[in-house]
Amino acid sequence: MNATKPSDGIAWITGASSGIGLAVAQAHLAAGWRVAVTARREAELQAFAAQHPGQVIVAVADVTDVEAVRSAVAKITAEGKIARAILNTGTYERDTAETFEAARLQRQVALNLIGTAQCLEAVMPAMIERRRGQIGLVASLAGLAGLPGSVSYSTTKAGMIAMAESLKFDLDRHGVAISAICPGFVKTPLTAKNTFPMPFLMEADAAAQAIMRGLARNQFLIAFPEGLARPLRILRSLPYAAFFPLVARGTKGD
Repeated sequence: MNATKPSDGIAWITGASSGIGLAVAQAHLAAGWRVAVTARREAELQAFAAQHPGQVIVAVADVTDVEAVRSAVAKITAEGKIARAILNTGTYERDTAETFEAARLQRQVALNLIGTAQCLEAVMPAMIERRRGQIGLVASLAGLAGLPGSVSYSTTKAGMIAMAESLKFDLDRHGVAISAICPGFVKTPLTAKNTFPMPFLMEADAAAQAIMRGLARNQFLIAFPEGLARPLRILRSLPYAAFFPLVARGTKGD
């Protein structure tokens, strides 16, 4: 199946008020797409739309609210078909064995996993019916392997990758493409809170371009930057007896 293109319809980006989501929305506009943006912060979305008159549909929603998601999708589809959906809403709260709390995990599951699932539920049926569409789930390199300091985050992002893998079998039969998008460290309001070293830290614009290239090639796994993604994939293929000490040494317990 071929990647979607601007003439196919609207590109919907969630988590679009800042960071990767905003950069991805900007990249789609530059590529000639009409864009729909969703997030909780309406002021930021409206400011973005004002910079691009007639090009941006603002559909405010908290993706953890299923009715708000359905209303947002209804607002967008009243303007045209959603041809591409980049489901990017998510959060990160650092945790370790010493600080682990079920409530912290629950918050990240609610937003990263359930919020994404509610967006999928709202957008997939029309794509399946049309036998055309493209979906990108923004997970993380932290979803490829459990990493120090990311107990809850790695859990939810691994779940997103597994969700994309499972959906691909069915979506392939319906002509709908799906990608698991796994960025490394990107300069965003979330990573600004980190106090530990972040190797290969990328600008959000560079991350957006990596995502656009992967979607254009219809890649299933869009993992970047290569300097971090490749070693992590190699490490994950090793026996646990090698994986744990090597990751511990590389992260110095962070």
